[in-house]
Amino acid sequence: MEISVFGEIIRSIRSLNLLEASGLVFGLLCVLFLIKEKVWTWPLGIIYVLISFVIFFEAKLYADLILHVFFLFMNIYGWYYWVYGRVDMEKEVPVTTTVLPTLLMILGISVVGIFISGQLLTTFTDADLAYWDSTTSVLSVSAMWLSARKKIENWWIWLFVDILATGIYAYKGLYFYSTLYFIYIFLAIAGYRSWEKSLNTVNR
Repeated sequence: MEISVFGEIIRSIRSLNLLEASGLVFGLLCVLFLIKEKVWTWPLGIIYVLISFVIFFEAKLYADLILHVFFLFMNIYGWYYWVYGRVDMEKEVPVTTTVLPTLLMILGISVVGIFISGQLLTTFTDADLAYWDSTTSVLSVSAMWLSARKKIENWWIWLFVDILATGIYAYKGLYFYSTLYFIYIFLAIAGYRSWEKSLNTVNR
């Protein structure tokens, strides 16, 4: 089984078309720039989103498709906030933490959103894995908003999403995306550690 999956991953990589290869490159670059707190993460993220529109539509992962419409706007917002949301225009927007009531509210809204999205997809579409797909999608919305606001908790949510998405895409036979999200797991851990250093510097 492991050999078969590994073989599928290798075949998927070899058969990547230009669009999928571009998605791989821009997907990794935008996360790497996010870890480094560089504003280039947002324009690169916009390109990645546009590429993902096509891929998710063909895979019938409609919740992911709708999610990336939101991602498009959030990348624009994050770009704007990181440039113009600074109190001191000579310094970058600092990494901060989310107060517990706000974090609990975000998670509560996410749970409600997952249920509603799962119900809608089950009722009105032929989507596969409606509730699992909705879980990664809705939590990604929360993580994306926290990323745009430069809140360190975004990395914990991304970590959970990446682990879940790795399994979902493997189940769907999308081994390219499964491998990509497996890599994202380690990038989420690296991102948290990097932002934690920035947070500790700010709090000194």
